[in-house]
Amino acid sequence: MKTTNLGYPRIGSKRELKKSLENYWSGKSSLGSLLLTTKNIRQQNWLLQKEKGIDIIPSNDFSLYDQVLDLSFTLGCIPERYFAIKNNPNFAKQDLYFAMARGHQKNTIDVTALEMTKWFDTNYHYLVPEFTKNQTFFVYDSKIVDEYKEALEVGIKTKPVILSPVSFLLSGKEKEDGFHRINLLEKLLPVYETIIQELVNLGVEYIQFDEPFLATNLSKKEQEAIQNTYQRFSNIFPNLKIVIANYFDCYGDNLETALSLPVHTLQIDLVRCPLQLDDILQSGKLQEKTHLSLGVVDGRNIWKNNFDTSLNLIQKAIDAIGKERILISPSCSLLHSPCDLDLETNSKNLSKEVKQWLAFAKQKLEEVTILKQLANQENLEISLVKLHENTKIHEFKKTTSLIHNPNVKERVKALTEKDSQRKNPFSVRQKIQKTALNLPLFPTTTIGSFPQTKEVRSWRAKHKKGSIDAKEYQNLLEKETKETIQFQEEAGLDVLVHGEFERNDMVEYFGEQLNGFAFTQFGWVQSYGSRYVKPPIIYGDVSRENPMTVKWSSYAQSLTKKPLKGMLTGPVTILQWSFVRNDQTRSKTATQIALAIRDEVVDLEKAGLQIIQIDEPAIREGLPLRKEDWKTYLNWAIKAFRISASGVKNETQIHTHMCYSEFNDIIADIADMDADVITIECSRSQMELLDVFAAFKYPNEIGPGVYDIHSPRVPEREEMVSLIKKASKYIPVEQLWINPDCGLKTRHWEETKKALIEMVTAAQECRESISVLA
Repeated sequence: MKTTNLGYPRIGSKRELKKSLENYWSGKSSLGSLLLTTKNIRQQNWLLQKEKGIDIIPSNDFSLYDQVLDLSFTLGCIPERYFAIKNNPNFAKQDLYFAMARGHQKNTIDVTALEMTKWFDTNYHYLVPEFTKNQTFFVYDSKIVDEYKEALEVGIKTKPVILSPVSFLLSGKEKEDGFHRINLLEKLLPVYETIIQELVNLGVEYIQFDEPFLATNLSKKEQEAIQNTYQRFSNIFPNLKIVIANYFDCYGDNLETALSLPVHTLQIDLVRCPLQLDDILQSGKLQEKTHLSLGVVDGRNIWKNNFDTSLNLIQKAIDAIGKERILISPSCSLLHSPCDLDLETNSKNLSKEVKQWLAFAKQKLEEVTILKQLANQENLEISLVKLHENTKIHEFKKTTSLIHNPNVKERVKALTEKDSQRKNPFSVRQKIQKTALNLPLFPTTTIGSFPQTKEVRSWRAKHKKGSIDAKEYQNLLEKETKETIQFQEEAGLDVLVHGEFERNDMVEYFGEQLNGFAFTQFGWVQSYGSRYVKPPIIYGDVSRENPMTVKWSSYAQSLTKKPLKGMLTGPVTILQWSFVRNDQTRSKTATQIALAIRDEVVDLEKAGLQIIQIDEPAIREGLPLRKEDWKTYLNWAIKAFRISASGVKNETQIHTHMCYSEFNDIIADIADMDADVITIECSRSQMELLDVFAAFKYPNEIGPGVYDIHSPRVPEREEMVSLIKKASKYIPVEQLWINPDCGLKTRHWEETKKALIEMVTAAQECRESISVLA
């Protein structure tokens, strides 16, 4: 029996990658300095995994920005718009790479970034490959081979991790009509084979092909493409030990396909889908030589493994196929976990009681090794002590009052259907709101946050450390808020926001003021590029004791006569972007959060706010991977939003925001949220998302984002006018709002001001053109 790992966090335990990347982008450090930092992170990760007892250690799980972008780059899948950079000798390869990730606007070259969307049902964003009918592939970059060689230099023979050819194609988009991207497989396979052959020549023993689409609904053609791929690899590389890694759900209808593959090992996620082990073992179709990698340690959440539960699963597999064909592993890559619980020394944020229930990436490696030792009956004196401690901790967790609040449970039970419905339908509310707000055609607004400069972040840090007192901190934030209101008025925005300078994160900020949450100092995980989040930990029943946002929203509204939006994060997004308790259903936790947000919405209305935005960017993200499971999820998720939003009068306009997701299949459910206005990310896809809103005849108002805030480039007014006009072909102009794609927290003030002024001017131009036509 061996241990293996599917991938390790690439950010560094103290966010070394973020700091190095941002210094390089800003011109403060060299490319050489960046590459040295990344090499150190990789080597530290490999050596740590070896030290913790992992037998088969991954390579190529590191990325400067995103692993799917890495593969597009490796395979020469570079859209034509980047050729001005690609073919220019004055640019390094990394300049091309980062242009694809972030866009480029410099030295007369102005190109947009690749589209970005969620990696299955996680909060990780990947860069979407773009394919054309005559797409060509070739080995453009040697990253996969280079990192294998690099690991050999420190004495570790790794298992390269590569997104499979089929999953790579399925993760992308066709950029012209007349073909399906899966038809490109025959062109793609020879390039994979070239890379594999180079690895084999270097002595590679295992290669892990990530095949996450095996957890989704696949067509017969797609299933056949997977079968043909591995049959071909098996024929060409008969001695190579191929590992198929599926995660985030069961194999489902793809199980027969998976079991038929001529591969060495099948990885199965037994955290998300423990019952699939019985399906596999009882199917009679597991091939005699096929190994099973049992993903029993949760790679996506931070709870300590229940050794008794995991050992039962492992023993079941041992009884069926023997120890020699079993590997013990996390359920998926540890990319989705924070790095190291040992760094958490501040008991104010994280109590000892809660900390004892947790395991981060480093600790999960130890859990994998302990489970192997217990199953193999190795080091029994030590491993049995750890088993006893583990059992004791889980028994205590079941009954402690730290987790369970009977008042919260009773409030949830008392909910009725009326609590999830507004007083009147949208058609009635819209007329009342138009009179109350008196906004122009194409009203302009932003999504919520404004740039959090180094100064703002330093004030927060100093306040936490006690270097500045509460009064001074408040004065500084009031000044920043006042200047932001003044800028928005001067720019001509119609609906203002306060800027959110008091907030550290759109989820963490609320969690800090709710019961049932705990927090970390260093529990960072990557969201995209250099953007990391520190998800709060929901360990118990959730409730709100006091208003959370009313003070700052009221202050900002007092500074302007224009309407100002109260800004909240919705219940499903708080759920999705937290590490969620695993001792009750997610639907119950979401409903508890919804009631807390409902209380805040009602208090904002009482304080005079006419518009309240409840952000739900994670609604689509939380959708199960298989369509047969969608209805159950959507029923409770949409209801949770409606509970949070339905306690107000008709006059109060409820907004919601969603970004970087595909909504086509759930548009009716989004309409069922019954938000008065929805703002969505659209610019990277050139308003592509609006096709479905038009076909469905979305009944409420929509703000399609007209510029990409995840890129540092400032779009021209003409570019935004073009997108507004494109949107108006799909959506009646009376329903259209004008706004950026997302919040502006990560941007700089200079680019933000320029872009918003251009956006307002674009909206004004469109109003005038409509007026002329009328």
